[in-house]
Amino acid sequence: MTKTAIVTGASAGIGRAVSLALLEKGYKVVLAGRSSEKLQETRELAGSSKERALAVATDVTDPESVDALFRETETRFGRLDLLFNNAGIGAPPVTVDALSLDDWHAAVNTNLNGAFYCARAAFSLMRRQSPRGGRIINNGSISAQTPRPFSAPYTATKHAISGLTKCLSLDGRPYDIACGQIDIGNAATPMTEVMQKGVPQANLEIKPEPVMDVENVASAIVYMDSLSLDANVQFMTVMATKMPFIGRG
Repeated sequence: MTKTAIVTGASAGIGRAVSLALLEKGYKVVLAGRSSEKLQETRELAGSSKERALAVATDVTDPESVDALFRETETRFGRLDLLFNNAGIGAPPVTVDALSLDDWHAAVNTNLNGAFYCARAAFSLMRRQSPRGGRIINNGSISAQTPRPFSAPYTATKHAISGLTKCLSLDGRPYDIACGQIDIGNAATPMTEVMQKGVPQANLEIKPEPVMDVENVASAIVYMDSLSLDANVQFMTVMATKMPFIGRG
């Protein structure tokens, strides 16, 4: 059976790399993101596999938009086997007292609420489809484990994602729904270009950091979903080997 996946944040970076890797493996992939133009760019990059790709402009902060995404997926492909809950944003690198409430709410609405809306819709479809079940993989980030300076909104939402992952994993057991989380450190994407120029360290020194090829993340997602539903990678950390994290250096 050909698997069907939804990838949020599929217009660039990690989401684009994962989408292309899944298409290469023969999946049907629904590309979700805010920009129709960028989603079409992702689809075109798939080459001959693009016929198995469906681009659906989606705002994950809008429950109605998310519901429309899952309705279109079911209508087009009949089922859902994998949700990669990837869409996320950062916030200005400032102390909490300098952070605007708008920036806080934007991070919470995208990184946490958006992930919940998508997981909720995926859970509903997976438990009633036949054969039932599927897999949800949440993008947690290294920040789900350890914060960077000036990252309260991003870190708080990513810590919350870890709790969501555990609850989905537990609640999904009776319905053959597996949920795991990938925590990514310094994958080379447009969002992490600043890493190579210099970012604040724990002592507030500004230093460049090593990055890794984003294809490592794509390979990890493919592996996580290659397991049968009676097995699950609960948490996986994929990071640039030499980035400051283990031992704080």
